[in-house]
Amino acid sequence: MANASAATRALGVLRIMAKSAGPVTATALAQRLDLPRSSTYHLLKAMEQEGYVLHYPGDSRWGLGISAFELGQAYLRHDPLERLARPILAKLVHEVERKLPVIGHLAILHGTETLYLLRELPRRPINAVTEVGVRLPAHLTASGRAMLAQLPTAQVRALYSSQQELVNRTGLGPKNVSELTAALKSEKAIGFSSEDGFISSGLSGISVAVRDHLDFPVAALNLTFKTEQASDDLRERMTKALTTAANQLSRNLGHHD
Repeated sequence: MANASAATRALGVLRIMAKSAGPVTATALAQRLDLPRSSTYHLLKAMEQEGYVLHYPGDSRWGLGISAFELGQAYLRHDPLERLARPILAKLVHEVERKLPVIGHLAILHGTETLYLLRELPRRPINAVTEVGVRLPAHLTASGRAMLAQLPTAQVRALYSSQQELVNRTGLGPKNVSELTAALKSEKAIGFSSEDGFISSGLSGISVAVRDHLDFPVAALNLTFKTEQASDDLRERMTKALTTAANQLSRNLGHHD
């Protein structure tokens, strides 16, 4: 019974955090759960060790950790996200390829990697390494950074806390966590992420995050294309089309603008 009670309390913490607008204090959690503050701290510390909650010491608050995020991603991989995204991605690719051949992707974060769930090909093929099921370093992909940019900076740093230097494939892209967080800040401000040759020389990508009813970045839509074929005007058009498609998928997942 004691273990069941602890599990119930832990689930209560996750439920409260999921419904909150942002990180919450331990005092507020203790009141909501009707627990002594000391018991609440012990519970939070145990959940922090397992990665389910994250402590923000600057303002003495607690938020959801990467393990909670991965649970949500696991649920979405079971079907709803792919089923809802497939027609939107197909429409996006076939509209854009009237001007420029592009490959469309739906991707999610899996730890510090980008995992590709869907791939929509244009009528004129483009060779790329981003097959369904492939995992690539999130900091190098436009999809990965589009999602990372929507996470709290503290959570990004927690994800990459063990990495002094970040891997690269072509010599391009963020080389350390400081460069990554600076890039994410800029990309969050403009609403999309992009990369030119970070994964494959001669190929570029643009991505926009997809958010759920909790405003959480559950996925990203991406367009990959040959760098030399994309003018600034075409890139701007692709970004607008991606934003429209990502917003539609977000609404279908319960997100409210």
